[in-house]
Amino acid sequence: MIVWINGTHGAGKTTTSALVQQLIPGSRVFDAEKVGETLMDITPGLPETDNFQHLPPWRQLVVETARRVLDYTGGTLVVPMTVLVEQYWREISAGLAQHAIPVRHFVLHADRDTLRGRIEGEHPVPSPFRLRYLDAYSEAARTWLHAEAEVVDTTHLTPAQAALHIAVAVGSES
Repeated sequence: MIVWINGTHGAGKTTTSALVQQLIPGSRVFDAEKVGETLMDITPGLPETDNFQHLPPWRQLVVETARRVLDYTGGTLVVPMTVLVEQYWREISAGLAQHAIPVRHFVLHADRDTLRGRIEGEHPVPSPFRLRYLDAYSEAARTWLHAEAEVVDTTHLTPAQAALHIAVAVGSES
């Protein structure tokens, strides 16, 4: 099974995913961003883009990598990855479904002011990249994302509380 932890930058996906992995026996964290980094390192480069998710091979390779890892290890993959383009989510989820891999999709949500505060508090100079995605997240949440996942409002939750919520939800399905 895959536990996909979605949400915009600053929502706490990476921290929460590590904690979820500790709570679900036999689970591993698969950072799908590493697949994107590999594609961006190809030389000469692939068609230029500001986001590796726009490269069709990224979506296909995420599915294939997840499938191969699960075939090899079994258990659960915890995937902390922002996907805000509905078409991309549909491609990934359909690809996983073709391999009969169940997916529990969670979205870590916080209000805009909380997200902005978290992003601005991360480093002395806030990440323009992370701040740029606040509008895209708001639009995705409003139009499709929240309907496609279980929303975990982290505005007043610690990462440990969010992780426990997810682990309990996944465990109650087993």
